[in-house]
Amino acid sequence: MSRVVADSNGFVGDWASAVSQLFNFPESGEKLMSTSRPPQSNENKGVLSIPADILETPKEYIFYMDVPGLSKSDIQVTVEDENTLVIRSGGKRKREDGEEGCKYLRLERRVPQKLLRKFRLPENANVSAITAKCENGVLTVVVEKLPPANKPKTVEVTVS
Repeated sequence: MSRVVADSNGFVGDWASAVSQLFNFPESGEKLMSTSRPPQSNENKGVLSIPADILETPKEYIFYMDVPGLSKSDIQVTVEDENTLVIRSGGKRKREDGEEGCKYLRLERRVPQKLLRKFRLPENANVSAITAKCENGVLTVVVEKLPPANKPKTVEVTVS
């Protein structure tokens, strides 16, 4: 069921269009937003999704993900099924053990067992040119864009 939304600027449309306009998602960016979540099974129990910011530039797509407490050796970045960017970590953040006789009064920060995120890449993504770096708790993955395909030339042929 689609809800019609009208605002003070005269916008009329369905709910999805309103959200898209509100967040100003570009069309090509919407393709990147199509992510798949790990299915909830016993195998994936304890798997958390990594929040991500995605920036599109004229030459590349840049993914920023917070991975506090993980080192670069804990993170794997792969491409599956030719166009699915997969970021996972089986590494565990370690809690600082206090001195003997010390105890935590509050534990609010989650310590995930595993992290997983998948992104379907657009057709113009160059999966052969992906780089990743992990600095100060932020994973940055850069996916270069392929150069635009040459448009076929139109040749006018005279009919005799």
